[in-house]
Amino acid sequence: MKEEIVNRVANSKLITFDLEDLYPEGKRIVFDIKDWLLEGLVLREKDFRETAKAHDWSGYEDCYVALTCSSDAIVPGWAYMLLSTYLAPVAKKVVVGDLEMLETILYTEALLHLDETKYRDLPVIIKGCSRKPVPKNAYLQVTNKLQTVAKSIMYGEACSSVPLFKR
Repeated sequence: MKEEIVNRVANSKLITFDLEDLYPEGKRIVFDIKDWLLEGLVLREKDFRETAKAHDWSGYEDCYVALTCSSDAIVPGWAYMLLSTYLAPVAKKVVVGDLEMLETILYTEALLHLDETKYRDLPVIIKGCSRKPVPKNAYLQVTNKLQTVAKSIMYGEACSSVPLFKR
C-alpha cells in the first residue's frame, strides 16, 4: 500500500514573509543635476534657479525621484533642497542619492508601519528571491524587527531555508 504524500510545509505554522509585498508601486526616476551645471562641474546659483523655475515638473507626477550628481562637482545642500520644493508637490517621494538609496528609504518607511505582532511566537521564513529591487538593508531591517517577536527566523524558501534565529 502506498503512503499518501503529506505537504508538511503547508500544514505547518510557518509564515512566509515576502518583502516584495511592501514594494511601493510607481515609476522611479534618477534626476542627475550634472546636466544643469556649467560644464557639468560648476553650479551657478542664478542659472540653476532659472533652470529649475523654467523646468516642466509634470513629468515627475506620482514618481519616486532620486536626486544625484554623477560628476565630481561639489553641490551645495541648498541645490537639492531647492529642487525638492519643485518636486514635492508632484512626486510621491524625493531623496538625495541613487536608486538603491531610494529603495532603502521606501522600505524603511514601509517597515516602520509593519505590525510585527501578527508574527508573535511563529516560525517565519523571509523569502529570498525577488523580482523587484529589494535592497539588502531591507532584509536586515525586517530580521531585526521580527526577531523581537518571532519564534524563529529563516531565509530562503521553505524547501531550502537557512536558519538565522531561534528563540
